[in-house]
Amino acid sequence: MSDQQFTPDPSSLRALRERAVAQLAPHLRLLTELGEIFTAAGHELALVGGPVRDAFLGRRSNDIDLTTSASPEQTEALLKPWASTTWDIGRDFGTIGAQKGEWKVEITTYRADAYDGVTRKPVVAFGDNLDDDLVRRDFTVNAMAMRLPTMEFVDPYDGLGALARKELITPAPAEVSFADDPLRMMRAARFVAQLGFTAAPPVVEAMTERAATIAIVSPERVHDELVKLMVAPDPRAGLELLVDTGLADHVLPELPALKLEIDEHHRHKDVYEHSLTVLDRAIALEGPRVVEGLEAPAVVEGPDLVLRLAALLHDIGKPATRRFERGGGVSFHHHEIVGAKLARKRLRELRFEKNVVRDVTRLIELHLRFHGYGGGEWTDSAVRRYVTDAGDQLARLHLLTRSDCTTRNKRKAAALAATYDDLERRIARLMEQEELGKVRPELDGNQIGEILGIAPGPVLGRAYKHLLAFRLDAGQVGADAVRAELLRWWSEQPESSGS
Repeated sequence: MSDQQFTPDPSSLRALRERAVAQLAPHLRLLTELGEIFTAAGHELALVGGPVRDAFLGRRSNDIDLTTSASPEQTEALLKPWASTTWDIGRDFGTIGAQKGEWKVEITTYRADAYDGVTRKPVVAFGDNLDDDLVRRDFTVNAMAMRLPTMEFVDPYDGLGALARKELITPAPAEVSFADDPLRMMRAARFVAQLGFTAAPPVVEAMTERAATIAIVSPERVHDELVKLMVAPDPRAGLELLVDTGLADHVLPELPALKLEIDEHHRHKDVYEHSLTVLDRAIALEGPRVVEGLEAPAVVEGPDLVLRLAALLHDIGKPATRRFERGGGVSFHHHEIVGAKLARKRLRELRFEKNVVRDVTRLIELHLRFHGYGGGEWTDSAVRRYVTDAGDQLARLHLLTRSDCTTRNKRKAAALAATYDDLERRIARLMEQEELGKVRPELDGNQIGEILGIAPGPVLGRAYKHLLAFRLDAGQVGADAVRAELLRWWSEQPESSGS
């Protein structure tokens, strides 16, 4: 525990407790009802963990985490007359679930850790008192409880003090806590990002020493914590903790790899810091925004996981593509293609959903497209291709591209912003005129087959793709002009001689 204990006077503690109870008002009837059932049977019942923490922080929580002195069998017997249904899928860990109407709860028997005496690896054992249960919780801010039905506040490990200091510290020694469950190290980073807390030095030290043990945790559990971190108010703070402790080397190694050694002539920016800055900027652009001359700019509501992942990972292809050029320059040719492949591989290994993997990698592939058109000399053809290639990711691509312009040169930054403003306005005009989101060739597959006298198959597919490219380049030119272009293309194909 921290040496800086927080001991509020009785009146302050009473005020804090009253505020916490007020936050729990939607659940008070449930908590009181269950508390009376268990105490009448001679057992203890307490609300514990996140719901108590959030109540003191003034945050509403939908979670109900309860712990009891009753055995799983006793808990099940008490819940069955009360609930409409019960389940015991967590029985081996002491957890019984129940539902009554809209109320759904899980109640876990007090836990106590027993060690094998050699490796100090803990094994599951049921306990007989609340304090022993609380000491095995991940952090002191989650080791506070309220006894039911009286709502008596229990805080043996100064969780309230940690809340006041915005500090993450473990009730038990940090190395023991992280040996119990290495995922707690990921949770530390998540709470830093989510609650604005700082990890105490013993926590940082233990995370650094035990970082490699995260490998024993399933990818699915790591994925869940990483998602919660990424959609938190300040993911940068959590990511920096992962990198600084070495945990990211085992979870998301592409991120610390961005810390490229900066040469003595400083021929390129710090890619790691740049990526975190792009993430910050992308988050700031979520939600309503203003583009002069555009009534309704595309909106990406936050927190948006896909946009944030793309912003974080957009440059992960740079370490593999860095080349020092003659004359002192540095290049990263095709880093967007390499980066998309690396992101696809990592996100799949972390068990991200297919649509998330697809959308993030597409954004990484396209994040440089805007810069390929010089100072804004965009033809209508280029605008059509930009929109068509982005597809349903266009709104996110707008924000990612804007976020990627991190130059400190105010004149250059203003010019880039103005150029992109112009691009968005042109896209809006063309989409209104041509319905760019639904661009198709002016001849469909049946018409193409009839004109060329060919059956459906690969050749017809090539013809369709050619006419789509022609449509993007030329715009809407009419069926006769498209037919002429189709016949011109066909005359150059090897299959045409046999038709």
